[in-house]
Amino acid sequence: MSSAPNEPVVIPAGVFAMGTDDDRFPADMEGPTREVEVAAFMASPTIVTNDEYREFADSTGWSTGAEADGWAFVFAGLLPDDFTATRGVVGSEWWRVVEGADWRHPHGPQSSIDDLGSHPVVQINWFDAVAYCEWVGGRLFSEAEWEKAARGGLSGARYPWGDELTPQGRHMCNIWQGEFPNRNTLEDGWLGTSPVHEFPANGYGLHDCAGNVWEWTSEAWEDRPGHRVVRGGSYLCHESYCNRYRVGARTSNTPDTAAGNIGFRVAFDL
Repeated sequence: MSSAPNEPVVIPAGVFAMGTDDDRFPADMEGPTREVEVAAFMASPTIVTNDEYREFADSTGWSTGAEADGWAFVFAGLLPDDFTATRGVVGSEWWRVVEGADWRHPHGPQSSIDDLGSHPVVQINWFDAVAYCEWVGGRLFSEAEWEKAARGGLSGARYPWGDELTPQGRHMCNIWQGEFPNRNTLEDGWLGTSPVHEFPANGYGLHDCAGNVWEWTSEAWEDRPGHRVVRGGSYLCHESYCNRYRVGARTSNTPDTAAGNIGFRVAFDL
């Protein structure tokens, strides 16, 4: 077993207001706001990085689902202009089915993580995330634990840092600016993932609780059989399309899905 990633921080026990009454995505069942009690636990301050996952994979020989399948979902805007034509997802054509994409080659076989060691590991399905968590002696967050930790001690705030998206003009997370999916103005400095310490931590010391990459949780989705809850939004979230970088927002994915905007962080029992 490896040592715990980063230095976990304590998330205190207590009751907090979970969810939101914002009715932006009714099917996501974000509300109503309700009081939920969470026992104290420890949390990794950052999403698991490529360097951390490489240590696990090299030590254990773990082969991810994308490696076994031979393909994964890649955002079209991160593929080279001359990339071979690929199949798109109907209704979300910016997602391409790319052969040879996996966590070591997140944007396809022509890419690598050589210069992305401090970026979140992606192309990791739910089972791959669980295996890593167990290796370091941890586990995935429950959904309530994730939201309590993400709120950083603030009650009812829209984002982990407050209610204003860019306080005093400062970008606080890695999301899409411009016109999705055709034009990203890169006002926050990033087209794809960003390093896990690039943006300020919240009140509990956690980074990237909004944007960068979605985070797997341990929770099953209520009325989507087989789906698992993911939280936090990603670098592809935008006001006009996926305004789910709000701390009370939620969605789900199938546990065998590997995509270029899904990662995870680790929780530990006290």
